[in-house]
Amino acid sequence: MAILIMADVPNQTQEGYDGVLAMVEPLIKQAPGFIMHAAYPVEGGWKSIEVWESKAAATEFFAKYIAPNLPPGVKPKRTIQELYSLVRN
Repeated sequence: MAILIMADVPNQTQEGYDGVLAMVEPLIKQAPGFIMHAAYPVEGGWKSIEVWESKAAATEFFAKYIAPNLPPGVKPKRTIQELYSLVRN
């Protein structure tokens, strides 16, 4: 079943987020198991939400493309939840 990843990203700035997104957006769109990504600013950082077909696919992508490209001092706190249902367009 699909999973939901919620990430609280303290100390992330819009510039930092935009920089990482510019690098990974073409890759994530083609990543096996990727379904969707959304993000928004919160007080003191950013929040991102992703849906993937599996925890393994999400973890592999994060380790390979996201973690190495984060600005110094930015460490997301990720929460992973298996979804009971997912309705797609």
